[in-house]
Amino acid sequence: MRLKLAAAAVALLAGLCVGCAHGGGTAEKAPATPSGYPEMQQKVAAAESALTQADKDAAQDGTDR
Repeated sequence: MRLKLAAAAVALLAGLCVGCAHGGGTAEKAPATPSGYPEMQQKVAAAESALTQADKDAAQDGTDR
């Protein structure tokens, strides 16, 4: 029983090593920037700008707590 369990563990470990080996995944084939990244950057910039403006407005109104 222990021999079968050890053999199964070794087989599983070998499978994981082969599957996770360098060059085995698709990360190297992925594009440098994901699709839609420029649009995402624009949205983040717009949100930061709106937050900055809201902070300025709150400071002028005296409602900044």
